[in-house]
Amino acid sequence: MAALDLLGRRWALRLLWELRTEPLGARALRQRCDGMSSSVLYDRLNELGGAGLITKDTSGDYMLTPLGADLGAALDPLDRWSQRWAAQYDPG
Repeated sequence: MAALDLLGRRWALRLLWELRTEPLGARALRQRCDGMSSSVLYDRLNELGGAGLITKDTSGDYMLTPLGADLGAALDPLDRWSQRWAAQYDPG
């Protein structure tokens, strides 16, 4: 249940999603997550780092750990489903 508590926090999954393809600095992450305050950004980064899902590389950018990358692979089916849903869903 602790994993769901962590991943259910606002912006946590979004940060992991943004890091799925490349390391990013805090400024780039904040720009990609429009509307996130810097205090929430650093809180989530610290929580995700403490959980072993992200780390910093030698240049100070954030990146997924192998465990974090495994989570990304586990979310791939949800991503595929969401793409099908978005293609069919018409809110108007």
